[in-house]
Amino acid sequence: MYNNLDHIALILDGNKRWARKNKKTNFVGYSTGFENIKNIVRYSQNLEISYVTLFALSSENFNRSSINTIYKIIYDNFSRIFDDLVQEKGVKIKIFGSRKNLPKKIIDIFNNIERLSINNNKLNLNIAFNYGFKNEIKNILNKIKSDKLIINLDSDQAINKLFNLGEFPDPDLLIRTGGYQRLSNFIMYNLTYSELFFTDTLWPDFSEKEFKSIIEKYLNINRKYGL
Repeated sequence: MYNNLDHIALILDGNKRWARKNKKTNFVGYSTGFENIKNIVRYSQNLEISYVTLFALSSENFNRSSINTIYKIIYDNFSRIFDDLVQEKGVKIKIFGSRKNLPKKIIDIFNNIERLSINNNKLNLNIAFNYGFKNEIKNILNKIKSDKLIINLDSDQAINKLFNLGEFPDPDLLIRTGGYQRLSNFIMYNLTYSELFFTDTLWPDFSEKEFKSIIEKYLNINRKYGL
């Protein structure tokens, strides 16, 4: 629908604060946030947006006490939530970030949903889980060193392939919910010219109306590359 809006990235912040505000458990807060992922994908498909990239869990948050709550939600609900997107909505899912310390059951769930969606083409949904940009850079450097890769530094395409988003276009627009105005170590290579929007709305309350309102503001920007 929007010729100059192909890729939207979102930092999903505010699940625990939403739970406190609504006198709910963290489990309910994160569960409601997971359900809202389905909503944002549906909104994006209705607007014919091709790529959505979500920051679901930072590597810096990996050791927080809430990680077991997140694991439980994935065990109980991940397949149910994302099977619908894959089987009925034709969404292709890619999950990136470190899997080194994840439970095997979580890794199996992620691998399975990626395998089931590999031939889908209606929307590309990228989910950053246990991810940090600095770790991404370290992994790239280690891979170049260990595999003795020779990179054509004059080729943007060759360099892009080294990063998790690969040859996907960079996000045109980044939205962060929850009130904080920072990027939190998220796909910094790919956000060099993205337009940044910050909202105080906590992620579980982020609605289609606000999503469309931000997009309309984005479309009124005279985008320039440089200062």
